[in-house]
Amino acid sequence: MNVFDNLKAWIRSIASITKEIDTRQAALRIKDNIWFRGSNVWILAFSIVIASVGLNVNSTAVIIGAMLISPLMGPIMGAGLALGTNDIELLKDSLRNLLVMVVISLLVSFLYFVITPLDLVNPTELIARTRPSLYDVLIAFFGGMAGILESSRKEKGTVLSGVAIATALMPPLCTAGYGLANANWGYFIGALFLFLINGVFIILATYIFVEILHFDEVEIADPAIAKRHKRWVTIVTVAVIIPSVWSAFSFIRDNNFEKNVQNFITANKSFSSGYIYDYEISSSKGQKTVAIYVAGEELNQDTMDRLLASAQAHDLKPEQIEFRESTFGSVDTEAPEKLLKGVYERTDAEIGRMNDRLVELQKELAAYKNAEIPYEKVTRELKFKYPELEAVSIGRGATVTTDSLDVSKNIVVVTRSSERISDKKIAEIEDWLKIRLEDSTVVVYNRQ
Repeated sequence: MNVFDNLKAWIRSIASITKEIDTRQAALRIKDNIWFRGSNVWILAFSIVIASVGLNVNSTAVIIGAMLISPLMGPIMGAGLALGTNDIELLKDSLRNLLVMVVISLLVSFLYFVITPLDLVNPTELIARTRPSLYDVLIAFFGGMAGILESSRKEKGTVLSGVAIATALMPPLCTAGYGLANANWGYFIGALFLFLINGVFIILATYIFVEILHFDEVEIADPAIAKRHKRWVTIVTVAVIIPSVWSAFSFIRDNNFEKNVQNFITANKSFSSGYIYDYEISSSKGQKTVAIYVAGEELNQDTMDRLLASAQAHDLKPEQIEFRESTFGSVDTEAPEKLLKGVYERTDAEIGRMNDRLVELQKELAAYKNAEIPYEKVTRELKFKYPELEAVSIGRGATVTTDSLDVSKNIVVVTRSSERISDKKIAEIEDWLKIRLEDSTVVVYNRQ
């Protein structure tokens, strides 16, 4: 029992934060940071422009810089503090300032994307802010916890900078501005929802830690108001989590489907009568399908059955696959560049296979040459040592026992001499050949 108590005391000494926390000073700092006036207005505008440029040119480093500059975290943490301390006036001020910040952010980013001449074909940084999921909920929640804990410490570190980067409040607003400027409502709604997730869960994390750390509460005449606040916090949290969970589920499902398609195509890139040169994934009514572009001879039933069996082995249903053929007789295709790319890829693959086979054959040839017996050289050496030899026959053979039919491979040497050679000399020749040929299976026979 003493060991258990000592362990609890040790864990408590490590995890305890009471000596590092100053809730009164933390509350004052948070309240000071909610106001949006003076230099904060210009800093917000500058950070919005920087973030918009970063999104426009797909620069992660520039986007991170904008997140560090942005003052958006202040009113969001102020709202969490207000909920945790029942400070209605602080809550109103925080939400009012946050709304002004959001409107200005949307306006500045909208103007930037209206006038910018650059329109990327694949704006990956913008696309990344349009599909929020449960993972964004986790990032915002734990980032908010780190933020309020850092704000409550007596000694300040660099945690708030990391929280600003992790929770990424600025890029979704800029992406929403892009959606407005280009009338792309999918981008606009998705990005605003991501910002809502980040804001709500930073507020929730702040609210929870304000309760845990026992910040001083504002006295209110009606306790029912505090209960109503907590009820609304719960309702809003659940309302945001539900679509986030669904989005995360959809993201995982779509990612798995695309991975299965890629694995299927890798396994069947080239087959006897043709090859796959491209694919296109689409979605209709929540059902994912893939169009697979095939070039070569017309698919026969056996090939089709084999491809569909391979697809099922990669967790793809037959109704999810559509084969679109470009036969050798019809060179005119909708995407000739993709067809040519497929031809080059198939050619490269075949060349690669031929090179691999060539290397294998070269190794086999080298092994064969190494195993080859130097017949003429060995015969000259034997004639020099044993002048009575007239001819030497050397070959690889096998000895098979007549009873058990056991087979043992060996080198058989048959010598022919003008006079009879003694058994001792034959044994001597055999021993010399074993050393010369580096093979202990040498057997020597002599005939006159």
